[in-house]
Amino acid sequence: MRFTIWQRQDRRPTTSIAAAPHFELGRQGEALALEHLEAAGYQVVAANVSLPVGRNRRGVIINAEIDVVGYDGPVLCFVEVKTRASGEFAPPQVNVDLRKRRQIARAARAYRRMLGLVDATYRFDVVTVVTSHDGLPPRIQLIRNFWTDETLRRHPAYQVHWD
Repeated sequence: MRFTIWQRQDRRPTTSIAAAPHFELGRQGEALALEHLEAAGYQVVAANVSLPVGRNRRGVIINAEIDVVGYDGPVLCFVEVKTRASGEFAPPQVNVDLRKRRQIARAARAYRRMLGLVDATYRFDVVTVVTSHDGLPPRIQLIRNFWTDETLRRHPAYQVHWD
């Protein structure tokens, strides 16, 4: 397990050595995903971006994280990375559910607003990484345009038809 200890006199954090296995798996998956994206022609701008996206009912600020931000040509891409040790039960992209997509979309909106990229074309991609324990290379899959803002609307646009 990894945790930070704050020292009172100088307020500099010191980090423990042990890390939980699932955190290490996630870090490895994100490193493999970054390599794969760059090989696919993406220009990576930022990784692990945490942005405030609103407040909860108690007034506490809520942060959302975007795993990778990059450009695929002229298109700004917000990439979610999902890593699994095995793909036997279900593919990793199944865990990018509606709640997670809405959270990433809110963070992407805040990112675009913060950097003045409101009118830029953008999309949401997913990179899945499935590692294997038997010495085979990991399976990495890039899914472009995994979802759009229109699919996240709670109420579809109501159209009035007059007869």
